[in-house]
Amino acid sequence: MEVTDIANVATTLAQVGTSDAVNTAVLKRANDIEAQNAAALIAAIPTPTPIATTPSVSNLPLNLGRNVNTTA
Repeated sequence: MEVTDIANVATTLAQVGTSDAVNTAVLKRANDIEAQNAAALIAAIPTPTPIATTPSVSNLPLNLGRNVNTTA
């Protein structure tokens, strides 16, 4: 190996290290943004109303609609 080859290898390694550091920082930032988006989506889920107070089923007995018959 010549001196220029050693210098080229050292330069390439330095560039790869810098590139890896930048890529890692971008990935961490993207993960942070995704976590914020997921938290916002979870916070946006409305609270469900209880079945007994829903107007369309308020006249039905409480045991109706709770079981599914699976026999054929």
